[in-house]
Amino acid sequence: MPLAASIISGVQKLILYETRARYFLVGSNHAETKYRVLKIDRTEPRDLVIIDDKHVYTQQEVRELLGRLDLGNRTKIGQKGSSGLSRAVSAFGIVGFVQFLEGYYIVLITKRRKMADIGGHAIYKVEDTSMLYIPNDSVRVTHPDEASYSYDLSHSLQYNLTILRVPTEIMKSEMTTQTRQESFDIFEDEALSNHGGSSTFGIRSEPYMKYVWNGELLKCIKNIVHRDWLLYIIHGFCGQSKLLIYGRPIYVTLMARRSSKFAGTRFLKRGANCEGDVANEVETEQIVHDASVMSFSAGSYSSYVQVRGSVPLYWSQDISTMMPKPPITLDQADPYAHVAAYHFDQMLQRFGSPIIILNLVKEREKRRHERILSDELVAAVTYLNQFIPPERSIVYIPWDMAKYTKSKLCNVLDRLNVIAENVVKRTGFFVNRPDPYCSVLRPDEKWHDLGGVVELSGRMQTGVLRTNCVDCLDRTNTAQFMVGKCALAYQLYSLGLIDKPNLQFDTDAVRLFEELYEDHGDTLSLQYGGSQLVHRVKTYRKIAPWTQHSKDIMQTLSRYYSNAFSDADRQDAINLFLGVFKPKEGKPHLWELPTDFYLHHKNTMILLYSKRSYTFWWTPGVLEHLPLPLDEVPNSENLKKMTIKKHSRGDEEINIYTEFFRPYELSSFDDTFCLSMTSSARDFTPKNVEIDPSPFTVRKPDETGKSVLGSNTNREEAVLQRKTAASAPPPPSEEAVSSSSDDDSGTDKEDEGAVSQRSTPVKIADVGDNSKTAETTSQSTRDTYGINFSDAPSETDLHIYTRFVHLGLCQHKQEKRQVKANQWTMDTIVKLNCVSSFSQDNIYEVTPPRVDRKSLDIFHAHIQASRGIIQPLEKEDMFTYREYIRNRYM
Repeated sequence: MPLAASIISGVQKLILYETRARYFLVGSNHAETKYRVLKIDRTEPRDLVIIDDKHVYTQQEVRELLGRLDLGNRTKIGQKGSSGLSRAVSAFGIVGFVQFLEGYYIVLITKRRKMADIGGHAIYKVEDTSMLYIPNDSVRVTHPDEASYSYDLSHSLQYNLTILRVPTEIMKSEMTTQTRQESFDIFEDEALSNHGGSSTFGIRSEPYMKYVWNGELLKCIKNIVHRDWLLYIIHGFCGQSKLLIYGRPIYVTLMARRSSKFAGTRFLKRGANCEGDVANEVETEQIVHDASVMSFSAGSYSSYVQVRGSVPLYWSQDISTMMPKPPITLDQADPYAHVAAYHFDQMLQRFGSPIIILNLVKEREKRRHERILSDELVAAVTYLNQFIPPERSIVYIPWDMAKYTKSKLCNVLDRLNVIAENVVKRTGFFVNRPDPYCSVLRPDEKWHDLGGVVELSGRMQTGVLRTNCVDCLDRTNTAQFMVGKCALAYQLYSLGLIDKPNLQFDTDAVRLFEELYEDHGDTLSLQYGGSQLVHRVKTYRKIAPWTQHSKDIMQTLSRYYSNAFSDADRQDAINLFLGVFKPKEGKPHLWELPTDFYLHHKNTMILLYSKRSYTFWWTPGVLEHLPLPLDEVPNSENLKKMTIKKHSRGDEEINIYTEFFRPYELSSFDDTFCLSMTSSARDFTPKNVEIDPSPFTVRKPDETGKSVLGSNTNREEAVLQRKTAASAPPPPSEEAVSSSSDDDSGTDKEDEGAVSQRSTPVKIADVGDNSKTAETTSQSTRDTYGINFSDAPSETDLHIYTRFVHLGLCQHKQEKRQVKANQWTMDTIVKLNCVSSFSQDNIYEVTPPRVDRKSLDIFHAHIQASRGIIQPLEKEDMFTYREYIRNRYM
């Protein structure tokens, strides 16, 4: 067992029971061996009264408790409604509690879907919720987001694995300062004392509230209930695909966390607020890990993080003019870069240094539009860099991507690839294992120039790339893809999977990664802009089909319609869900407000007495630990954010093996998530056996399982089909089947005769075209099976088959005698060396293997036990039995 492990939530399944006066929320762990009960009072019309006894119940105790509640709340027998305790709803977690003008509502997760798996820690997408009015009836709403019971989604993989490597002395000292749990186990002290070396520290960290979307809904019960009841949810995107490298499964996970601060829609939220929170801020993390080893301590994991967000200035666009591109206006003068200082200080605390800005807005325009933002951003960065040490200064990279796209002489992606190499070399990436020995045997010149922090246990990413354009949608997503592609090459190289840190286009690995990023971009664009991406990677590669232009026009019109007519209602819903607006009697309603500016800018409501220095604009202590981020340094402030508890081995709270494989539960392969995710071998690798199955081989457009020109061009259907977090996919119906059929027919037209390798091509030929039909059928047979049935076997193949037949004749003794009677000399036909571990290589005569002494003693003890003769139990056996009783029934 490792020295430290993540604590698994003890509440993963919920059942809500109701009586006339109270709600009883019964939560259990995944194995249904430990239960907790939450009592909610229904007699208070406006106040929220919750009682949590913080006691861990067994299954039998919960049944007895519910039976007593049912009996005590029943009316007279024979009357209507004689049942005193009724089951209201089953759920998987609590989103939170919300109050409008009267009583409180409880929001429960009623439907979930597994999206990804990182080291055995499952990540679920919230597909449906139920909102119950506590004093009265219930209504339903939907809020699709992501949640996990054992993995902190608000933090990066680097942070989650770094806290597990906190020195043991620090964890022991921090654990003594925390209060003991009220309930205790009769075997706990004895088990921990007898097996002190095998004990494990369970660690649970506080979430990073900037990326938590239900924090305001859980705020009213955070200090009342046990931590297992709190399920923090992020909003954004989560997708996972399997890269199969000669049978070795490598999971590539792409996760996006949207900021809940200054959140909103495209034209209604621009720039930043007074606290440095910018609009459309998204933290994107790509995780690569070897799925053949699940444990965080023994497995190989790597991650890379980058950020997108609006330009950190006071600026906006007026959409009342009904123009496709409203003019950009600077709302406030900020000569001392006050807002930018707050924003970059947050980034230094979370990511370290260097902070690299990739600004993609236009530099040269006939009418100053986007250039207004560039000029102000350059001035702000120049001002802030005056006071920070030169080695920790903010790096600013301006590049007019639109200008290079229009030029026929310049390749946009080649230029982005140069920028990506420079960025990854500066920031480095995270990997939890030392450099592979192959880098010593075959050193690569780019590998030794990598930045970051190199430790004995691996590498750490220091600093981050911050990419922005005006909307942070199309251009930003392509730039982030190129940086992610460059980082992916280094990640695969660090895990010993490729010989050089370089990936080329038109390989199965890059196509799989590109599809992930397009789904990522479509989802974020739908959430912020109201439509899917308009310009994709294929557009900038200039290989997009001609039909893509008409679809781009439709996406532009859809985005314009959404921004003009529906964004205001979406903004009101976001403000209400995040608690930015709280309804009160006597105050204007949400839809009556002329603007929500004062809701997101606190300095407009109250006078802020504490002002930050114009020169020392960073938080004290940040520069001391750079390039490491302050949030990942094991100091006293960060340790206070963690809950540390000592567990014995095999405890369900830290045993991710039992949580993932569920050995006490019957499961089927059809329900296994890894079989349904996108796989490079199934979806991208050609089915022709003569082609190299390596996902790093460059393929032609007609050699791939998914054609470059026709790979799901209808992205509206693709987003619904794929595992994105934009919205819950509808259940299969006749309409869904018909729409997918129309999509396939459209794809075939765009391919212009390109043959798919996933099925045998069917073509309706004319009467006089028989020879051409036969040729097509023969070609498909060769592509499918690797041979042509019309050709006769060669002499070598016939000789091999003859030898195989003679080998079958050698299996029977009677057949051997017949061979001797016919005077066949087998030695002249074939000579075999025995490679079997048995003395005779015969399926009918097998010498049993030898059994060692220990196994014989165990077998004899088993026989004696069946006769009533019991062997005395040893100390190890007693401890194992107590551990079993403790984990199963207590």
